[in-house]
Amino acid sequence: MPRTIVAANWKMHKTAADTTAFLDVLLAELEQTPPHVDVMIAPPFTALAAASARLAGSRVLLGAQTMHWELEGPYTGEISAPMLEEFGVTWVILGHSERRAACGETDRTVNLRLHAALAQHLLPVVAVGETAAERAAGAAGERVVQQTRAALDGIPNESLQRIALAYEPVWAIGTGNNCDPDEADRMMHLIRNAVPGLQETPILYGGSMKAANVADYTAKPNINGGLIGGASLDPRGFADLIRRA
Repeated sequence: MPRTIVAANWKMHKTAADTTAFLDVLLAELEQTPPHVDVMIAPPFTALAAASARLAGSRVLLGAQTMHWELEGPYTGEISAPMLEEFGVTWVILGHSERRAACGETDRTVNLRLHAALAQHLLPVVAVGETAAERAAGAAGERVVQQTRAALDGIPNESLQRIALAYEPVWAIGTGNNCDPDEADRMMHLIRNAVPGLQETPILYGGSMKAANVADYTAKPNINGGLIGGASLDPRGFADLIRRA
């Protein structure tokens, strides 16, 4: 069975000081939490140093919200894998729908980032998902399979166990309109079978997941945790979600 992962994507929230205060509470809360769930926090770049210092020696893994595919160069505002690794980052989120919509990321650039992350020994969480218009047109399944295949193009089978995928229906992110767990499981079954070799790859659900509904999702056979946005911003609430996962 794929392992269970609960990953926090803070997006553009929390300063370095906020991050330290959050982690003080979260780590105390997790002392009462069974250790079988992997926990990852992806703060803003400006809070990576503070998070790294506070998470040292803990069970919580440090992630980043994106990275460039080049290791250095004339890419104003971008962050490379070696820059992340300097702060102890081990995970990186790639292809989040907000990056695709607002920052011009494409299936091709997600694939370039994935190859670079694996080459630099980072563990990627690759996000795929359909828009409301694609779902209304009956193309949701086709779209997520296309995104999955494009993201994993050229990735050797033995590397698939170093990757997590995240199904995040765009219409559910931050809206409170979460996808029905049975429908999410159906979509994630399509993702799992999009290319050979994904049977042991964790697939996370992202899209208005919270403590009240996380167990409904993780009870499904193709759902192995969550990529959490808004519900990860309160440490006690996030700890409760982890316990229920």
